[in-house]
Amino acid sequence: MNIEQKIQLLQPHAQLLSGNLMGVEKEGLRISRKGGLSQAPHPKALGCPLTHPNITTDFSESLLELVTPPLSNADLVLNFLRDTQHYLYFHLPKDQNFWPASMPCVIRGETFIPIAQYGPSNRGKMKSVYRQGLANRYGSVMQTIAGIHFNYSISQDFIQKACELTLIGQNQDEAYMALTRNVVRYGWVIPYLFGASPAVCKSFLKGYHQHSLVEFNESTLYEPYATSLRMGDIGYQNLREDEAGVKANYNSLSHYVHSLKAGMLKNCSEYDQIGIKKNGEYQQLNANILQIENEYYASVRPKPVVKSDQKPLDSLIDEGVAYIELRSLDVNPSLPMGLDKSQIHFLEVFLLFCLLKDSPAISTREQFEIDNNDQLVAHEGRKPGLKLKYHSSEFTIAELGVKLAAELQLCAGLFGDNYIKDVSEIIRRFDNPELTPSAQALGRMKNKNQGFFDDINTFAKQYRREFLSNDINQAHFSYLNELKQQSCKSQREIEESDTMDFDQYLAQYFKQV
Repeated sequence: MNIEQKIQLLQPHAQLLSGNLMGVEKEGLRISRKGGLSQAPHPKALGCPLTHPNITTDFSESLLELVTPPLSNADLVLNFLRDTQHYLYFHLPKDQNFWPASMPCVIRGETFIPIAQYGPSNRGKMKSVYRQGLANRYGSVMQTIAGIHFNYSISQDFIQKACELTLIGQNQDEAYMALTRNVVRYGWVIPYLFGASPAVCKSFLKGYHQHSLVEFNESTLYEPYATSLRMGDIGYQNLREDEAGVKANYNSLSHYVHSLKAGMLKNCSEYDQIGIKKNGEYQQLNANILQIENEYYASVRPKPVVKSDQKPLDSLIDEGVAYIELRSLDVNPSLPMGLDKSQIHFLEVFLLFCLLKDSPAISTREQFEIDNNDQLVAHEGRKPGLKLKYHSSEFTIAELGVKLAAELQLCAGLFGDNYIKDVSEIIRRFDNPELTPSAQALGRMKNKNQGFFDDINTFAKQYRREFLSNDINQAHFSYLNELKQQSCKSQREIEESDTMDFDQYLAQYFKQV
C-alpha cells in the first residue's frame, strides 16, 4: 500500500495527531568578550546542571544546553525556548555571550576547553569522567560542536489506529523502529534542507592532519558546496569501520539494544592504551568501544522514558520506545532560537512520512549507500549535478526531491493548511539550493566580506542586545528561579546520600550492562 492510500485511510483519524508531543534541546557555547571559549565555570545564577531539567551543560563547562519539556505544538516549544534563552542572557556575566552557531568560536587548543563539572557526588563524577574519556578518545575540540536535538512522540492513539488498519507495524515499538530506519534512510534530507555549517574558524582544524576544506579568507576554512560540516567527517563520530567503530542495528528494538550493548562490552585495544587511571585520576570509565550507550553518535535514537536509577537501554527493553530523538539539526545562526516554526512543522511532517513509508530492514549494502549519501550531502550537497544512490540507482537531489515532495505534501495534509504551506516553502530548496541556510550563510559572508567568526559574532552581539531589550516573562523567570534553587538542593541531597566510594560505585554500575 502506498502513502497516498494510507493517508486516505487515516484522514478520518487525523485529529488523533493533536496528541503528539515535541521538545528541543539546544546547545551553545558560552564565549568571552574577545570571542574565545569562556574559561569561567557554569554561572551559579543558572542553577546546578547535574539536576536542572531545563538549563544544563553538555561536554564542556562552557557548552550550555537549553531543554524544553514535551509540549503539544511548535508555538509552545519556541516560546519556552525563547523565554529560557532570555533568562540565560539576563544571568550571563557582562563579559560573556551565547554563541549562536553549531561550529565553535575561536578555539585556543585542547587545554582551553574545560570539561563539564557536576560536583563531588558519584553520579556527578561519573558524568565528568565520561567526558574525560570522550576528550581522550576523540579530542576535546570535536566536542565543542553544538546542535539542536528534536524530540518527538506520535500520539499512542494514532499509532494504535494505524496498527489496527495494518498500515504500520504490529505495535508501538515496531512502528517507532520502522520510523527510525526511514530517518536513517532519508537522513540526508535534514542537513541538505537545514544544514547551516558550511564554514569553520581555522582554529577548529589547527593540527587536524587531513581534511578537504579550502581557505575562504585568512581566518576561515569552508567547502563551496557544503551543507553541514558538523555532520561530515570532521565532526565527532564513532561510526568508523575499524576496531573502535560501532554500528547500531535498527532492524528491530532487540537488534538495536544488542548492537549497542555489544559495543559497551567489547574491549578496544586503542582505548586500553589510554588506561582507565593515570596517577590515580580516571581517564575514562572503561576501555570498551562505548563507555556508555550515550557515546554512540547517531543522527537518530529511539528513546524510552528513563526511570530513576535505571540505565537507558534497560528502560528501552522494559518500557519500550516512547519517542524519537532527531540529532542532525544544525543551529541556524540567522534565527534567534536556531530554528523556527516552519522548520518544526516540516520535521513533524517528515517524521510522519518516515512512520508511514514502507520501511524494510536495512541491509549492509544499503547501509553503505546511506553512509555515502550522508557524507556527500554534508560536504557537497549543493554541488550541481551531485548524485545520490537510492536502491542501487543514481539520482540528483532535485530528482529525489520530486519523489519525496509529493509524499511529504500528502502527510502535511493530515496536519492542516499551515503545515502544507510551510512544507511547500521548504521543499523548494530541493530544486533551488541557493535557498538553503548553508548557501545563505556563504552568500552573506561573501557579500559582507566577513569570515566565519565575524559573521557569527555579529549575530551573537545582535541577539544579546535584542533579548535584553525584550520584556521579561515574569512567570517563566519565576519558574526558572525556583528550579535554580531546587536543582542545587537536589544536587546536595545526591551528594549527601552517597554511601560508597567512586570505584565501588562504578563497579556496581557496570555489574549488569
